[in-house]
Amino acid sequence: MVQLETRPSNIEGNGQVDQRDLVRNALRMRPDRIIVGEVRGPEAFDMLQAMNTGHNGSMSTIHANTARDALARIENMVLMANAGLPVRAIRGQITSAVDLIIHSERMRDGVRRVTEVVEVAGLEDEVISLGALFTYRFTGEGQDGMLRGAFEPSGTRPRFLPRLEYYGLGGAFLEALKPSMTDASP
Repeated sequence: MVQLETRPSNIEGNGQVDQRDLVRNALRMRPDRIIVGEVRGPEAFDMLQAMNTGHNGSMSTIHANTARDALARIENMVLMANAGLPVRAIRGQITSAVDLIIHSERMRDGVRRVTEVVEVAGLEDEVISLGALFTYRFTGEGQDGMLRGAFEPSGTRPRFLPRLEYYGLGGAFLEALKPSMTDASP
């Protein structure tokens, strides 16, 4: 495992290493996967390129209000890279590279919880299709003020199920998709 970190320029304005440089240089190291702590600019383009060139299991974080908004943010950040790609091509790159979006939010009790797990199902016309796999449902509040809830699986089989089966995880994932109301609070 190799960790890379950005670096601001020195007082003379030299020596800056930005996130985009790190993603591109990481690709030269022939990694199995790349994990970018937070994508917030043009490096989103390089991250999508890496994910689309055999670096399965790569992941990143992004700040957004919903899973759908995360896709719009990625699209906007790729446009910031000035790659000259049409929006349809960017959306095609996103649907090829991203299998899952896991959205978390800080709830009113101060606890950050996963609120939805969605699959990027494909591109229909000009719209990226999402399919909910799990959704957090608020069920009440405890005496201690902590929110209670449960994950509701949709029961939908994801398009990446064959890959899960290849790694021996298909059965466990299908079992998790079976409807059950288990407490999902911390």
